[in-house]
Amino acid sequence: MERTVSRHDTAYETTPVTFCRPSGHLKRFVVFGSFVTHKPEPNDVDVFLLMEDTFDGSQLAGEIRLLFDHAAAQAHFGASVFWLRCLAASDGEQAAVEYWQVKRGGGQRGIVEIISEAP
Repeated sequence: MERTVSRHDTAYETTPVTFCRPSGHLKRFVVFGSFVTHKPEPNDVDVFLLMEDTFDGSQLAGEIRLLFDHAAAQAHFGASVFWLRCLAASDGEQAAVEYWQVKRGGGQRGIVEIISEAP
């Protein structure tokens, strides 16, 4: 698999975005947490996926299906993956993305939205 993400000289050959793109239902892809800070060795990568309303996880097979099971994604990819369909973003998709910028204690954290070029 091609090298898709590099941080602190660490190559991540298999990333959530690598698997989400082919589903055809990925609307927005956001990375947050220690992975987008100056922390020398983040424990994992935190990801928020906003999926199209037509997304049906039960139709997935193989590794991509693991992304939509939080515990399985953590074990297999080393990623804390959170996701929802656009329809479930009651305050709108931008508000759903911005939600992940607020820390539990009320401060702000860095977030990075990955915008994919068309294949």
